[in-house]
Amino acid sequence: MSNPVSVMASTAPADEAPPYRWRWAALFVILAAEVMDLLDAVVTNIAAPTMRADLGGTGATIQWLGAAYTLSMAVGLITGGRLGDIFGRKRMFLIGALGFTAGSLLCAVAQSPELLIGSRVIQGLFGAVMLPQGLGMIKEMFPPKEMQTAFGLFGPIMGLSAVGGPILAGWLVEADYFGTGWRMIFLVNLPLGLAAVIAGLRFLPESRSPHPLKLDLPGVVLASLGGFLVIFPLVQGREHDWPAWTFVMLAASAVVFLAFGWFESRKNRQGGDPLVVPSLFRKRAFTGGLLTGTVFFSGMAGFILVFNLYTQMGLGYSALKAGLAMVPWSGGMIVGFGVAQAVQKFGRKVLLTGTLIMTVGVLGVLLTLDMNGMRVTPWQLTPALVVCGIGMGLLMAPFFDIVLAGVEQHENGSASGTLTAVQQLGNALGVALLGTVFFNLLGSVPTGTSFEHAMKTTLWVVAGMLVLTFAVAFLLPKHAREPEELPAPA
Repeated sequence: MSNPVSVMASTAPADEAPPYRWRWAALFVILAAEVMDLLDAVVTNIAAPTMRADLGGTGATIQWLGAAYTLSMAVGLITGGRLGDIFGRKRMFLIGALGFTAGSLLCAVAQSPELLIGSRVIQGLFGAVMLPQGLGMIKEMFPPKEMQTAFGLFGPIMGLSAVGGPILAGWLVEADYFGTGWRMIFLVNLPLGLAAVIAGLRFLPESRSPHPLKLDLPGVVLASLGGFLVIFPLVQGREHDWPAWTFVMLAASAVVFLAFGWFESRKNRQGGDPLVVPSLFRKRAFTGGLLTGTVFFSGMAGFILVFNLYTQMGLGYSALKAGLAMVPWSGGMIVGFGVAQAVQKFGRKVLLTGTLIMTVGVLGVLLTLDMNGMRVTPWQLTPALVVCGIGMGLLMAPFFDIVLAGVEQHENGSASGTLTAVQQLGNALGVALLGTVFFNLLGSVPTGTSFEHAMKTTLWVVAGMLVLTFAVAFLLPKHAREPEELPAPA
């Protein structure tokens, strides 16, 4: 899922002008798009076992359902924002919303795992076109005194989606409306997406940048190829018993990313508009932010996937019961975000404290499984999951602002867009890596014992990733930038 705070650009505020008449109606159109993205980022975690049972496929199929969406979202986000600057944000928002809705329909009617995964790629790519446009329009629509209120609505929406998404997915799968089963989790996007398009035509303002950056299509191709060369062998290698080509692809990914860095530097020296400003990689705060974000988001995405697989495939929970079991985590995250606002003056200490609290929560889940084994109930898991969520909220709330405090004003647009892309790439990497650990330990004929062993081992890996997150977070600045220093949202 994308983070609106993280996609703030560095453009200067526009001259004072009369506020756009339909700005609040337009804001709710933009929020509807956010809801579609947030829901689709989580629903397949709950519905994946049911999908595989219906369509067939392997453990890799389940991993690709999440990784295909987040990987395509990651590589498209920065370019998506530039498309809006060049061709108009309203036009690109509507194209993105239509494409996302069409992708949802293709997911709903897919008759094979391959078609479903391909449709998830379409969702991710069009989502990357749709989502960045809203932030630029908000900046132009709202006067400064209303802008904080407008952006403040993203928090509750994200919180409600985090709580409601797993429940909604479980409920729709269980209810089996009109015999659609899991397909309804995508069909619900159709009325929401079409309503966003119709309302967008009426209420969204015409908006584009007066000095747009040019597209960097070779940079996009190199970044996409590098990401694919990492994710594909991690997901598929286990099922083929790790043949030589998996290691060749992983090695090739390093070469491609080096080529990407060389190309971006060359483009910058020639006066072009690189996808990522090369000077960012010479800043400890930014490289530390990339490391911290990659490790943290990988651990969290992988844990959430494996936890949902364990509760349904191992413990025998229904899809709805599995969704409800995740509510304490989401509720804790909302509490953590709230607490973070009250203690934000402590800067990096808040993030570090959140990491430690989350580690305690993960170890609490491990202890709960040790004490209760395969008879563990959602109520028994609740305390540890609440602690996990609180820690996650404390960690995520200040993360983007703290990283951006270590970069120059003119680098903020590139830095924030890159961080958002890394968040999505980390999600894909976590699903690939921890999903592979989990399925590898299950064996070819899973038993209750193998499920328990696989889950506990995965929890130890997640705890290790959180410890690593804590260590690399010391590379970050001690404090976020003061509000008056922050770049205007775009």
